[in-house]
Amino acid sequence: MVDRFALRVTVPDVVGMPFHIGRDVAGAAGVALAGRDPDGPPIAALAWPGLFYITAQHPPAGTRVYEWDSVVVDVVEHGSAESTAHRRPDDRPPGLPEHAEPGRDQVIDLTDDAAER
Repeated sequence: MVDRFALRVTVPDVVGMPFHIGRDVAGAAGVALAGRDPDGPPIAALAWPGLFYITAQHPPAGTRVYEWDSVVVDVVEHGSAESTAHRRPDDRPPGLPEHAEPGRDQVIDLTDDAAER
């Protein structure tokens, strides 16, 4: 196998970023963002118009790749993600008094009394 004559760069962590910010961060690090389908439209076309967030990436952050290799990302439009959290109908979000009052602290003594004897 022939080695490539390209610099090696570190993949940045772009998960959780808006797509337009993640694209700039990736570009500054020397990698390009791409969609999962290599035959599909460019990722920039899938993440436009509107506000899209990056929800996953491959390879993961910290991986060393050749300069301008692709980092595959998944994006979701702002406001369109479904929550996987289950909520009972009688649950209500905590109000201001619950946030303003400190909760009761529980202290657990982990010292070994036998060592003092």
